[in-house]
Amino acid sequence: MLAQKKKLKREAMSVPTSEVAEPIGALEPSKISCRDTAALALAVVRDGVITGEGPTTKGRVHFSRELDAGDADWCARILTATAVEHQPVSRAEAEALFEINDAAAERSDDGRFDDLLAKAVVHHAASVSGLPVPPRTVALSPETPIESWGPTRSINVDIEVLEWIAGQMRGKRRGNRTLMTLVATILGVATLPLTQVQLQNAFDLGM
Repeated sequence: MLAQKKKLKREAMSVPTSEVAEPIGALEPSKISCRDTAALALAVVRDGVITGEGPTTKGRVHFSRELDAGDADWCARILTATAVEHQPVSRAEAEALFEINDAAAERSDDGRFDDLLAKAVVHHAASVSGLPVPPRTVALSPETPIESWGPTRSINVDIEVLEWIAGQMRGKRRGNRTLMTLVATILGVATLPLTQVQLQNAFDLGM
């Protein structure tokens, strides 16, 4: 009996802290109640990408600093949870996605995450600018072209949010070409003369 108790204690101590602190059920879309909890759930995905361990990697081989189709699927499910489906993507959620992008040195998701990142960031940028955005299940779907709803020809996009996007992307090892092209297009049709300088200097998108 004593030997069995010692064995159980050793097994309990061997369980990664992340699995204890963040049970897989807490990440399920039905458990997400607001955009803040969605951002926290995305942070768990980020940690899984960094370490290759944790609740989001359970049941499959996952290497450290790799982003695979399972990770991209977790992000999509979190972002389209019922509680947030009809709300614009928040700054915290978008920043969490950028952190996941930065954490992943290798990709094996066939471009799904890049597509999701671009659409989520543009969803946030458009809403902050007071522009209408479709529900997340529509806007973030891989079947929905970003050009069908993104503000590619708007003169009303908030410059602050474009500066924030540029700051997130500047000097990064891996750029998101869809997002870079869209931001450049928006700036190219903007009416403020300053935006041309921003495009060339401060934005430094590395296109």
